[in-house]
Amino acid sequence: MVKTPPQHLTIPTLENGDKLTRYEFERRYNAMPNLKKAELIEGIVYIMPAALRFRSHGQPHGWILTWLGTYEAATPGVALGVEPTVRLDLDNEPQPDAVLLIAPEAGGQTKLSDDDYIEGAPELIIEIAASSVAIDLHAKKQAYRRNGVKEYIVWQVGDRKLTWFYLERGEYLELATDSDGIVRSQVFPGLWLAVAELLAGNMQTVLTILQAGLQSPEHAAFVRELASKL
Repeated sequence: MVKTPPQHLTIPTLENGDKLTRYEFERRYNAMPNLKKAELIEGIVYIMPAALRFRSHGQPHGWILTWLGTYEAATPGVALGVEPTVRLDLDNEPQPDAVLLIAPEAGGQTKLSDDDYIEGAPELIIEIAASSVAIDLHAKKQAYRRNGVKEYIVWQVGDRKLTWFYLERGEYLELATDSDGIVRSQVFPGLWLAVAELLAGNMQTVLTILQAGLQSPEHAAFVRELASKL
């Protein structure tokens, strides 16, 4: 008698370029525990390399997390996530480099599933990209816009450029840098970024500017607003 192979042996492996539903993507992904990172973007599978370069990704990622983590620590009701799986819709399940969201209990637009995944669109998503040709500025940007991610930051490390988009009437527009070289979030009051200083790696100045944002009246009002909902 021919034995039926175990179920896990019958599940096809994930391959770059596969066109799948989110449910089938998760089924195959969960059957490959040694696969470090894969994303489903507009129904297409993208398998990410396990090795990451230091200056072009690891270090910039660390700087962004330091900036966001400082904001999170000063803003109860806000949560920072590092490379979380995000169930956006039936065709998109990315793992952004970072997300900053308003907690569901504080009125945020995401929720956590029973199996502890983010469902819905985080208020802010950050991606570290190699250049302008990266998927982050094309298919991902389209998926984030359509699903209502309110702000989206793309750091093109190789091009020494950072772009901060905000959602208005269903379209992404660029947040302007003020005369002091600072970009200010519209969704997270007090989240201020000295873009040129970040691109130069001057984190002391980046955090000094952020601290000024955290001392602003608008940040204090935001903290009170979040606290009233918790």
